[in-house]
Amino acid sequence: MDERLYSPDGFRALLPVTFAVEETDKDVSESELFPEEKVQVMDAVRSRRREFATVRVCARQALGKLGWPPVSILSGRRREPIWPEGIVGSMTHCDGYRAAAVASKTDAVAVGIDAEINEPLPVEVVDLIMAGHEAQALSILASSDPQIAWGRLLFSIKESIYKAWYPLTASWLDFAQCEVSIGANTFTGRLCVPAPAVNGIDLSCIRGRWTVYREHLLTAALVG
Repeated sequence: MDERLYSPDGFRALLPVTFAVEETDKDVSESELFPEEKVQVMDAVRSRRREFATVRVCARQALGKLGWPPVSILSGRRREPIWPEGIVGSMTHCDGYRAAAVASKTDAVAVGIDAEINEPLPVEVVDLIMAGHEAQALSILASSDPQIAWGRLLFSIKESIYKAWYPLTASWLDFAQCEVSIGANTFTGRLCVPAPAVNGIDLSCIRGRWTVYREHLLTAALVG
């Protein structure tokens, strides 16, 4: 087991110090939602309403570290969070973990974070998300550290890349349209679709970092 792949600091170990991060393993009451937020999940099951509320409380706490008052954070048409003007951010939730990360647009162009439980994905699901040489790479990684669910890590990386990609392009990105190379706590995603340049940054290649945090896999993709 390579101890470098494990961190006690969560997303704080993956993002620049200019980011504010909040995380929790306990859900809050849905009463924490703003009225307009409640409308967006009024038909959802209770567990979904609570996770929706909890990540927004995390986001408001993170924004507070940047000097922002509590604000409503609605979801867009693809369930992406709509941040206040001048802010980039991302939220994630999975079994036993919720988190949000935000920064000023003067410090980053886009960010995507994702958390997943460190448990294997079904083989047929991994097959669906792979592109290019990823199958061979995952086989090598699995033999080097079998305690890490590498297929699920690949899924998480592609999720975080999509979360950074979508706010800049407003376009869908399929799992097979991004080929990922995984290094020690780092990753590079090379897009197999035409990618624009934003603020002079070529989006055809999006990089990030990952770690194992307690029983979870955390990934963060950063543009700028």
